[in-house]
Amino acid sequence: MIMLDGSQWSTVFNVLSFGLISMLATTVYTLVSQHRVLPKYRNALVLSSMVTFIAGYHYIRIFDSFKDATADDSFNVLVDMEKGQHAFNEAYRYVDWILTVPLLLVEVIAVLALAKEASRSLITRLVPASAAMIALGYPGEISTDDGTKVLWGVLSTIPFLYILYVLFVELGKSLDRQPEGVAATVGRLRLLLIATWGVYPISYMMPLLGSDAMDPQGFVWRQVGYTTADVLAKCLFGLTIYKIARMKSLAEGMKDDH
Repeated sequence: MIMLDGSQWSTVFNVLSFGLISMLATTVYTLVSQHRVLPKYRNALVLSSMVTFIAGYHYIRIFDSFKDATADDSFNVLVDMEKGQHAFNEAYRYVDWILTVPLLLVEVIAVLALAKEASRSLITRLVPASAAMIALGYPGEISTDDGTKVLWGVLSTIPFLYILYVLFVELGKSLDRQPEGVAATVGRLRLLLIATWGVYPISYMMPLLGSDAMDPQGFVWRQVGYTTADVLAKCLFGLTIYKIARMKSLAEGMKDDH
């Protein structure tokens, strides 16, 4: 049981609400904006919409789980599944991530409209690596043993470093052939990924940095950190994908409707 005060409970409640509406709003925007890009770039926007829709669904589940876990009006969060059926379920985040993180990477490939062979090569390396990164992190997330948490954290870092290599070295070879401004935007997109993905391991490692797993403020900061990173890595990322698709469409002769 994690004992929150009223202010801490409200912070978690509000940040989860913010994450939910951000995902839903971005889903709607990317869907209705498809007519503003050429058909060959619309798959990237569909993928972006899928990412935020999937995340939005899981934020509904997380939001409801948090409310159920504090239903006794004491602001205490039940976190032990063995002591009640309404315990707060952090696993929803990992289910979300194992679906959305590979899609995020496929978005990048789709919007660049690379040759089929190059796209296939990048996707077959990035998707398994991203799934492995999330799957390897989960045993450490639910463990209360520091050694176990470190072991799975290190194992999860290996595919993460491989993803960075593919994005910065392999993908970088294709950027010279992109329209003016696109390469710079993709560069910022990759930096956005690093910056936002960097929040996840910090939140993951908080119990090893002096924050007890049952510490109320540590729980609050984990939820704030994960949600903020999700909004940046999915909503802002998706909007940047739309910007790239729009830039490429205009460069290829599509008329500006403004």
